[in-house]
Amino acid sequence: MGKSKSKTCCASNRKGRVSNQIEAIITIDDRGQMVLPKDTRAKAGIKAGDKLALVSWSKGDRVCCLSLIRAAEMAETIGEMLNSLMVALPKSDK
Repeated sequence: MGKSKSKTCCASNRKGRVSNQIEAIITIDDRGQMVLPKDTRAKAGIKAGDKLALVSWSKGDRVCCLSLIRAAEMAETIGEMLNSLMVALPKSDK
């Protein structure tokens, strides 16, 4: 997948300003389900069937923060990090 500046994930865009804001307050129903508001899905380009990774941060044994990241973006970012590590590793003599 080719990357353009407009499609770069905010987490990997270290040169630009990353902003945080409250998009919506959502409620979890009795079955543990939640709904992402239509306008938020539209702004994020999330469509039915898209895969999102749920990432959590903990303080001690309590989860304090949850984040949703597109699975494809996360895989791409991890791949870039691993490639950087492989380039930085010294070549072993055989």
